[in-house]
Amino acid sequence: MLTREKERILIVDDEKMNLKVLADLLQDSYTLILATSGEQALKRIAEGNTPDLILLDVVMPVVSGYEVLKRLKENESSSQIPVIFVTALDSPEEEERGLKLGAVDYITKPFSPPIVRMRVQNHLRFLHQFRLLEQLALLDGLTEIPNRRQFDELFKKEYARALRNGTALSVAMIDVDFFKQYNDHYGHAMGDTVLQKIANTLELSLMRPADSVARYGGEEFVMILPETDAVSAAAVAERARKAVAKLSICHQNSDVTNVVTVSIGITTSFANRNTSKEKILQQADRNLYRAKFNGRDQVVG
Repeated sequence: MLTREKERILIVDDEKMNLKVLADLLQDSYTLILATSGEQALKRIAEGNTPDLILLDVVMPVVSGYEVLKRLKENESSSQIPVIFVTALDSPEEEERGLKLGAVDYITKPFSPPIVRMRVQNHLRFLHQFRLLEQLALLDGLTEIPNRRQFDELFKKEYARALRNGTALSVAMIDVDFFKQYNDHYGHAMGDTVLQKIANTLELSLMRPADSVARYGGEEFVMILPETDAVSAAAVAERARKAVAKLSICHQNSDVTNVVTVSIGITTSFANRNTSKEKILQQADRNLYRAKFNGRDQVVG
């Protein structure tokens, strides 16, 4: 039976007794990271100990809890970590200040242990649900592979990385041959099944974790192949083309053959200031058009 990994909670308080009380309260259910100052908390996070939730005291020497939260919000990698203030400052003005800075909750000392436990559980549940919704928003509902939105984000990151490192970046545009004719003959339900099978096949044809495939729209798919030269990109595309044909999905209305096939256009670029993301996609799309014009069921690069 699969067990979910424990959520990580960073507890920050300069009073060791307060740390102990909160640690004793939560240690059975969560993985805890402890810090006795604002500087130590920021250091823990900078070192890669990114928590799912932070319980943060406000009144601490040198760097206050408010300042810690402000710095977290200024950093993209930590700006989304939910923070609960746990503090002796119990005026409405202080609570308003903390919430305005971006805290998700404000608990005053002395606190009720059951209330703290329930608030922690609630916020972590909300976080889990939010992450699930985020994941769903980036997946294509039919094929369950990345959708156009996620492709755009991935491509932006990989383009920037290629530009920064001076490495090759390859893209493959993929189109299902005569898919309209398939839908007209076999029905849209069967067409949906074909797209699901092709998406799965394209994913399986990728050999490296950095490579990805997304549904670009309709019957079109797109692959991102970072740090991949033209020869290697052509090999990946050819492997994908053969794998789809090997599915042997009957297509009586195809002008190519009697099974479902794909056409693929690839391009490889060493990203520079004169080669935009849009130009890379346009070139891959032009090569896809050439593959279709030349008879389909082939790779053109």
